[in-house]
Amino acid sequence: MPDYINQLRSLVLECEPRLSEMDRSAVRIRPAPGKWCPAEILGHLIDSASNNHDRFVRAQSQESLVFPGYDQVRWVEVQRYAEAPWDDLVAAWSAINRHLAWVMAAVPEAVRERPRADHNLDSIAWKTVPSDEPSSLGYFMADYVGHLEHHLKQILGPNLGR
Repeated sequence: MPDYINQLRSLVLECEPRLSEMDRSAVRIRPAPGKWCPAEILGHLIDSASNNHDRFVRAQSQESLVFPGYDQVRWVEVQRYAEAPWDDLVAAWSAINRHLAWVMAAVPEAVRERPRADHNLDSIAWKTVPSDEPSSLGYFMADYVGHLEHHLKQILGPNLGR
């Protein structure tokens, strides 16, 4: 089992109770003008998981790692995450990431690690890959977990997993 799958499972186990305990008014406070509040960040993580679920499943039936992007800021805006019930956001975030860990683990290693020359990870990955370098679904999955951890640290502080 790749480390990033275990890391995803650990992040959900560690962070779900910590997120559930957060002050309901504090999750609506923006740290600075133009920045997302914790509720919006968690909503963004739900959107990210949803989009990547689709990508991880599709990648098993196609040769490329070319997927549509999405307007992250607009998605957060139209779904009004800043107003959404916090407990519902936490439950949705936890459930979709538990499922995503299951999906990741179900992908055969040969499929996960197969190099793919045709990709758009230069534009949709968190840590981009130059378009002229091959990448793999495994890289993209690990990148997802890195992105998730980055945003969880924005909400919960830098001491995750320690």
